[in-house]
Amino acid sequence: MAAVFSYLNHRFLGLPTSIGLMLIGLCSSLAIVALGALFPPLAQTSVALLEQVDFDRTLMEGMLGFLLFAGSLHVDLNDLLKQKRVIALLATLGLVVSTFLVGSMVWLALGWLGVGLPFVLCLLFGALISPTDPIAVLSVLGSLGAPRSLTTKIAGESLFNDGVAVVMFLAILGVAGFGSAQPVGEQALAATVLWLFALETLGGAAFGLAAGLATYALIRSIDNHEVEILLSLALVAGGYALAHALHVSGPIAMVVAGLLIGNRGRRFAMSAQTRQYLDTFWGLIDEILNAVLFVLIGLEVLMVPFHGTWLLAGLLAIAIVLFARWVAVGVPVVALRPLRNFTPHAVKVMTWGGLRGGISVALALSLKETLGAQDRSAYEGILVMTYVVVAFSILVQGLTIGPFLRRLGLTRPPARTA
Repeated sequence: MAAVFSYLNHRFLGLPTSIGLMLIGLCSSLAIVALGALFPPLAQTSVALLEQVDFDRTLMEGMLGFLLFAGSLHVDLNDLLKQKRVIALLATLGLVVSTFLVGSMVWLALGWLGVGLPFVLCLLFGALISPTDPIAVLSVLGSLGAPRSLTTKIAGESLFNDGVAVVMFLAILGVAGFGSAQPVGEQALAATVLWLFALETLGGAAFGLAAGLATYALIRSIDNHEVEILLSLALVAGGYALAHALHVSGPIAMVVAGLLIGNRGRRFAMSAQTRQYLDTFWGLIDEILNAVLFVLIGLEVLMVPFHGTWLLAGLLAIAIVLFARWVAVGVPVVALRPLRNFTPHAVKVMTWGGLRGGISVALALSLKETLGAQDRSAYEGILVMTYVVVAFSILVQGLTIGPFLRRLGLTRPPARTA
């Protein structure tokens, strides 16, 4: 399906790949729902086939490590270090601010709609919807000639806040009584989050650095592109699994390892031929997995139990998430403005360009066996709100970021030809 959808998008739509694939997948799902009213076996068979795909495990335990490594492999470490303060604040303080702001405002909005949800579950929604996933928009920013510092901030934040968000999500899940840990009460939430953050995030960074250095040493000792690519593949597949077994953050470990191999490894341990093959290999891995991921996101609408009230809550959540994103970006930028210069309209672009994606959908679906078994209505509500926000983010924000940048005058004019 990813192959066919990719062809249709390239041949007829011409949209950025991730956006086009999700749009076609979403339209296919809606067509199946419509035809299912006339031919019920069609919808039943489609849902049964989709139920065989464990989306959250497919992404969180399968695709994520490869996607994060491939993404960080091509990030310039020098550019990243120039933006380190902004990225660090956005991936930590910004994520915390967004989580609590979204949770509080959604709690008030749901009370106003008459579908109350416990405050800790609203915080859970805030944690899973706060991480940005700008994969769909980075290619658009690059092709439009957006300022390099701006794309570095968006890319760097997304690479690191995925791991931080998963830690916060698990901490709040434990507080709610659905995690592996015993419930500790809402008053202990801050201490729990800080402890898990220190254990998993810093541990993940240290593990990623150690695994990356070990692989770097092996790559530097030989000159054979097949073996070197195989070593990079083993670093991701084996390293991610080992990080999970050690209870440290696998996503952050893969980001750190990818930055090390993509910068120091590329510069000091690889021949020009190996660099070319490595870029080609991981570029294809990135494109293929992203194609499958966004097709799955589009098809997952078949699994979402849309109801009128929760659909309205999802529409309200769009505005809430955008407002929380604006605050979460604005606070670090205002705090650092006396120390450094920022690109004009940086807060606006990072607010509109911070897309939500597969991470949010996967975390919401992961609640099926825990929250869904005890409170089906709450699980369905969180799932609907998540899907509505993600669909709006990718389809509307992703498609309009180009015109938005042009309107703000942040794109380079096309080169003149003779």
